[in-house]
Amino acid sequence: MLDFIAEPLGALLKFIFDFIGDYGYSIIIFTILTKVLLLPINIKQTESTKRMNEINPKMKEIQEKYKNDKEKMNQKLMELYKEHNYNPASGCLPALIQMPILFALFYVIQNPVKYVFKDANIYAGIAKNFWWLLDLGKPEMQATIIKVAGFGVPILAILSATTTYYQMKMISAPKQKTEKGKSDTTAQTQNMMTNIMPIMFGWITLNVPSGLALYWVAGNIFTIIQQYFMMKPKPQAAKKEE
Repeated sequence: MLDFIAEPLGALLKFIFDFIGDYGYSIIIFTILTKVLLLPINIKQTESTKRMNEINPKMKEIQEKYKNDKEKMNQKLMELYKEHNYNPASGCLPALIQMPILFALFYVIQNPVKYVFKDANIYAGIAKNFWWLLDLGKPEMQATIIKVAGFGVPILAILSATTTYYQMKMISAPKQKTEKGKSDTTAQTQNMMTNIMPIMFGWITLNVPSGLALYWVAGNIFTIIQQYFMMKPKPQAAKKEE
């Protein structure tokens, strides 16, 4: 299944490389094009997240008010969803649809010989340097020319962690006030994930080929720009809140 998706994606990257002639810029352009192709799905997911964040305070009020009556609570929540035209499953479906594509993209960048160039000799013969990186086929710490006190500076890993954190922060629900002595378990879990995930992705970025790290960072930046415009309150809504 993944090979079926990865093959045409690899052909697309090869086409871009043949036209551009630079492997690093080809990965960036390839990332942007695939993000544009997935834009309708991502927009649907972002809209669902935005709507969920908007009704989140009312959801918490209902859950707190009817915490001892599950049937009544579910009834009120369904009424709230219907009132705001929100489907709780609408955010999951787009993610499920694009998961195989995202995995296929990962395989394409991770294994360019198999999916892009089809020949190890051809891949070995191309220039794989990009700005401060000597070889996009190696992890950044082995390929970077930027060093401090003899140690490589993992710029891509730093950008990976930073952009992942900012991206997750943008889609996080606003903090809600809780009664004294009570804690919001959902908010705590969300906050923990927002802090841990960037560190995890930063660590992963350190250990994968820097071409794959470049793909991840470029994709994060594209998504942040998309989310900025999608999550930005509309003028009418902003006036209403004021």
